[in-house]
Amino acid sequence: MDGNQIAQRRQVLYWRLLTAMFGYTEQGENFERMSRAIALELSLPQLILDPNISIENLLQRYPELEPDFTQLIISEITGGNGQDANSSPLSQNKIDDTTTLRRALVFSKLLLNAFGPNTQSSVITAQQYAQWLKDVGYLEKALGYAPGGLRGQKPGMSAGAGSGKDKDGAGSGAGMGAGLGVGEGFSVDEQQLRTTLKAMESELIERMALREVLKDDRLASQLTPSMALVEQLLRDKAHLSGNSLKNAKRLIQEFINELAEVLRLQVAQTATGKIDRSVPPKRVFRNLDLKRTLWKNLTNWSPQEQQLLVDRLYYHHTAKKKTPTRTIVVVDQSGSMVDAMVQCTILASIFAGIPNVDVHLLAFDTQVLDLTPWVQDPFEVLLRTQLGGGTYIYGALVEAAQKILEPQNTVLVLISDFYEGGSDQVLYDYIKSLKETGLHFIPVGAVTSSGYFSVHQWFRDKLKELGTPILTGSPKKLIQELKKVIVT
Repeated sequence: MDGNQIAQRRQVLYWRLLTAMFGYTEQGENFERMSRAIALELSLPQLILDPNISIENLLQRYPELEPDFTQLIISEITGGNGQDANSSPLSQNKIDDTTTLRRALVFSKLLLNAFGPNTQSSVITAQQYAQWLKDVGYLEKALGYAPGGLRGQKPGMSAGAGSGKDKDGAGSGAGMGAGLGVGEGFSVDEQQLRTTLKAMESELIERMALREVLKDDRLASQLTPSMALVEQLLRDKAHLSGNSLKNAKRLIQEFINELAEVLRLQVAQTATGKIDRSVPPKRVFRNLDLKRTLWKNLTNWSPQEQQLLVDRLYYHHTAKKKTPTRTIVVVDQSGSMVDAMVQCTILASIFAGIPNVDVHLLAFDTQVLDLTPWVQDPFEVLLRTQLGGGTYIYGALVEAAQKILEPQNTVLVLISDFYEGGSDQVLYDYIKSLKETGLHFIPVGAVTSSGYFSVHQWFRDKLKELGTPILTGSPKKLIQELKKVIVT
């Protein structure tokens, strides 16, 4: 076969992949027929085209195919230099004519099992999820990643992946996020692939009988801690016991620890308090302001003695203004706010560890739950939340107002989508009355890692007019606002 014939056959394989991926096998019957002919030409079994057979079962029946599914796919498909081996006639002599065509068929099987019909049933069993993990593992290995590397699990990439080298040290030219040319007119963006796989796993978890997986330590250990998984576990925690509950708690704790590490760093990087010049500086050598001392004593210069006579030393002010602040965090725990609930619970625990800051945490839907006794432990807080229900913000603020002792030294953070179950006007008037007392009020529409938010437009406009626009986006915005008030 010449280069044009190989390119045409690869196009057939990838068009067939798209039709099979979305279940359009009847409409793509011609692609199915031609793909079977291509497999026959390459001496490959017809089962390699079956989207329902797992890669593990395929290799059990045809063990001679194992090298095709266990070697790096990048260097062979890209011709070892990051370029499509058949993109120009000059490269056709570098490798065997049918090598890239065979690998293209193998790669289409890997993608089909990762994203195809096996993942699209309305209910996913624990066995199906476990099999999907194995199939994705083959895809990760073919791209040079360790198991779980594309789904965000540690240790991540194996040797060679994303570094431009395969396991033998040969340059693959595939950096992380770079497009992999796997055929003329077809490429794979690694970053997009990673994002899609994470989203796919989240969807599978939502459709899966999660309790079955949690009973099995081996399967539970393969779950990737994520916001979607934490949400499912929190919703189902009342029905978990024994080994299932133990594994659920471990996964929640792992996710909390990972997220807390990021948020602590953001808190540490945010600007701290201003210098308090009303406090006399400590008269120790390390605080000596040498430049100011020299400048202020220049009038004491003695030309005769060629000496500067110092009659006064000046020191740096190091004390910072700190106001003992009561921080009241009121978080909407309705189903749509789970991301905010998790992140703000961790933030509350971080700020609770700051000296002179008294943190109180309340969660609400139609009822108000005071979680202050456990504010230092976000894990315990999340286990006590009850996700779901309606939204009654006014009642939560009335409850929070009972904790306000000195309005000028109190910051109240309200985190909600502001879709009030009661009267919008009554809620707005109450917020306005709280602000008039001197209370520092910080409304937050959403605290999510993605930055997506949905906030009641009426409240967005009214609170902006009031001079307290609703914060949206990443947690860093909330951190910055809190530190402005907590340490002034």
